[in-house]
Amino acid sequence: MKKADVKVGAIVGAKSEEELKKPFQGKVEKIYENSALLAITSYDPVDATAISDLNNKIVVNFKNLKAARAAKNSKTASTNEVKVEKIAKTKKANKDSKK
Repeated sequence: MKKADVKVGAIVGAKSEEELKKPFQGKVEKIYENSALLAITSYDPVDATAISDLNNKIVVNFKNLKAARAAKNSKTASTNEVKVEKIAKTKKANKDSKK
């Protein structure tokens, strides 16, 4: 892939010649001069330990990126998204907090 084809937030297919044995998919988080930082989103279970060691992130050269397709027989990495909801106080809780 060329630098002009890579966009932040895009899901791309990639391979790492040194770190991982199988191809994987990742979401582009940052673009550098010759490479991109990917948050690994889908990978082969054989690479699970290496992915964990990398904290689900890897820098990959543009020449090792390609347009993503649906991965089969792969494991999807969990995201670090947390949803926070406000919980309404009950009348008893309000009385307890005033004491």
